Parts: sequence; structure tokens; C-alpha cells
Amino acid sequence: MVMSQLIESTQSNLHHVSLDSIETLDHELELHFRNKLTVANALSRSLVSFQANKSRPLYRWYKYKEAFSAALVEYLFAQYGVTGGKILDPFAGSGTAQFAASALGLDADGIELLPIGVEIINSRCLVQAGLSDEEIARLDYWCCHHPWKTSLSSNRLPELRITRGAYSNKTKSQIEAFLATSKAEPRSVEAILRFALLCILESVSYTRKDGQYLRWDYRSGRTPASKPFDKGIIYEFEEAIITKLKEILDDILSGGRQIELFPTQVNLGQVRTFHGSCLDILPQLEANQYTAIMTSPPYCNRYDYTRTYALELALLGVDEHGLAALRQQMVSCTVENRAKDLLSMNPNWARAIEVTDQQDLLQTILSYLEQLKTQGMLNNNGIPRMVRGYFYEMACVIAECARVMKPDAPLFMVNDNVRYAGATISVDLILSKIAEELGFSIECILVLPNGKGNSSQQMGEHGREPLRKCVYIWRKQ
Repeated sequence: MVMSQLIESTQSNLHHVSLDSIETLDHELELHFRNKLTVANALSRSLVSFQANKSRPLYRWYKYKEAFSAALVEYLFAQYGVTGGKILDPFAGSGTAQFAASALGLDADGIELLPIGVEIINSRCLVQAGLSDEEIARLDYWCCHHPWKTSLSSNRLPELRITRGAYSNKTKSQIEAFLATSKAEPRSVEAILRFALLCILESVSYTRKDGQYLRWDYRSGRTPASKPFDKGIIYEFEEAIITKLKEILDDILSGGRQIELFPTQVNLGQVRTFHGSCLDILPQLEANQYTAIMTSPPYCNRYDYTRTYALELALLGVDEHGLAALRQQMVSCTVENRAKDLLSMNPNWARAIEVTDQQDLLQTILSYLEQLKTQGMLNNNGIPRMVRGYFYEMACVIAECARVMKPDAPLFMVNDNVRYAGATISVDLILSKIAEELGFSIECILVLPNGKGNSSQQMGEHGREPLRKCVYIWRKQ
């Protein structure tokens, strides 16, 4: 056997032994939770995603792809007896959990890092509080008379390196005129106009949100000729903004009066949002105050939300430095996240870190990934650091959730399992085992009937093994 074949054979043996070890430990952990894993036929992928929000007033205005549906919140709260008190979503996103809970009469707190999420929530709060007849009349005026078209002033559109050239010159000029003209409106009207603009940026741009990054249409001139991408229709600015404003007004108005966007049989709960990282804000919250937590954290899937929402972040004034800072503040979910010194951030997390150190399956996965990194067999050397950071940081979040919840309160979490270099990472089992040792009993792990697929590269190299998508139900002991 020649030397190159010997090296290849040795690497292959190491590769398969490590995968076998992972599969064995994964099977043992699955047996530990065998009575908790339940296929939930009532849960569809549309219910556990943004899809079921598309026809709902208020929720449909901004296409926040990472959201779960309001119907899921209603279903889980009804099934598990959440009928009063105050709930929390530590990864609030566009505020679905907060507004669905508010409509059920519960007060609802949320923590959100990205300015786009905070902007969406604040805009919805404006509508929920009720717009005056004068404010509605101004929005209707914008729909009918398009005042930005005759404006002589404009604001320079803020850009980031990764958003430069995202619009045609015509569209860019129209956006700038729209922004400048809106500044003459009352603050609440300006906020709704800016929100409507944020809702259409992707549809009038050369880009499409595509998981880990913005994907560029061939018409932008940025796509290599060898791999052209056609996103389909790129809407004219005027058509897109008028359609969006009409949609918002149609949801608010019915026959000349404001319709009830929320149930009248209960008083709406208060919606409150903290802007920042949940790793910073959770430790500041009072203990034993929440009757439930409903959330979906970033998945351990390499998605960089600072890139996918770059158009919106740029318009909201986030600069290059701010973008980099947001990326590092996020719970580790992308290969560009640097390791956080969790004990320096909060010495009270020592127990959470110790528990994570003791997770045999996780530690074997991390060793396997580090081994492949050393052998040059990973497509990105940041993967081991990202996976390690994800679980250690989520352990700290779980510990804080247990601290701020009332006894016997349920925690609902939507999350996906992932796969790297052939190793299936059972995020559901690992996080549930960590939670079990940090103050939660595992009531059940609801598994969606249809598993999630892998990337084409993973399927090509390691087969089409489906990955579980789950809703975890834990209860504070």
C-alpha cells in the first residue's frame, strides 16, 4: 500500500470509529428520553414556522422567516394550561409569542438583539395601541397621493459593504425620497411608513434571504456568470410600497372604522421588549416571575442573521462596527462567532458550564469535529468553535430561564437538529439533558411528523437521514 493510501485508510478508520461512538451515545440518550419523544401529528411545518402567519392580520405584514406561528402559541398554551400571568420570549424575533400571548390576555416580555426585530415589535405596538383617525388619514393620503414622488429632498440611503448595489439606481432614489418625505409626518405615522418600507426591501432589491447569507440576482452584476441566480420578479418600488401600505390599512380599517385585530373577550396583555442580548438581560430580570416561556433560539445551523437582515439593519442605521458587534453578541450560531468567556460574563453560570462539560454525547461530538479540523477534513474550521459555543451559551440561557420562571411553569422551545461532517447532532436530546440537570423536568419532546432534510453536500456524502424538528416542553421543578 502506497503512503497516500495508508493515510487515507487511517483517516477513514478514525472517521468511522468516531461516528460509531457518537451514534452509540446518541442511542443511549434517546433511550433515556424514549418515553418523552412523541410524534405530534397536530404539528405541521407551517404551524411551527412563519407560513401559518401569512394570512393573519398584523403578523403577515413583515415576512420574518425565522418566526413560528401565532397559532402554535395558542395551541401550546391551550394544551398545557397557560391561562394567566406573564410570559417571556428570550429570543423574541418579530414578537409572535408576545402578541399571541397579549391577545390571550397575558402580559408578555421579550428580549431581542437585532434592531429589525425591535422595530417590528414597536410598530405592532403602535397599531395595537390604536391609531387616531388623523393618523389613519395620513397613511391613506400616502397610499393615494404618493407624496415622495414630488419631493425635492432626499436622504442618502445608508449602506453596508454587503448591501452596496442591492437596488437599481431608480429604486434607491425612490427609497431615499420616501425616507426624506416621511420625516415631515407625525412620529407615529413616520414609524408606520418606515415599517412598511422595511417590509418591502427584499422584494425591490436584487437580493433574496437564503439562510447563511444574501443571495444576489444575476441582474445585480455581482453573480458569477458561471452560476447565475434568478430570484424572479423584482418589484417596482411604487407598486410594492403602495401594496404594503394598503395591506396594513386594510387590516386596520373595515368600512371606515378600525377593526378589532385582537379578541374583545379579554383585555390585551401588556407587551414589553428589552433590546439586547438575552445573555446580558436575563441575569438582570427578577426571579420566579414568569408563568411560561415560549421561544425559538437561533439554530446551530451557521445562519448569520446579521447578513440575512443586512438590508434592514443598514436602513436602521447599523454601521460596519455595529454589524460586527451584533454578530458577536448573538448566541453562537455562525462560524464567525468568537468564543465568549462565559464565567467572566457571569460567575453564577459555573453550574451550567459544569453540567455541559459532563455531557458525554456533546463532548464526543466536539472531539470528533476537532479531530476532523486537525486533519483538514472540515469545510470550515470555525464549526467546532460554533457548536461548542452554542451549547455552552444555551446552557447558560436555560439556567437563567429556570431562575426567572415560577415553579411548575412550562417552557416551550422550537428547535432543529443539525448535522456536520456526517455526525447527527441531536440538539433536542442534548439540550433536554442539560435542562434536566438545571432545574427542569422534561415533560415531552414533540416531534414533527416529517423530518427536516440535510444540505445537498451532507446528503451526497452521508445519505438522506432525516433530522428531527421538535418542540420541547420542559417544566420548572
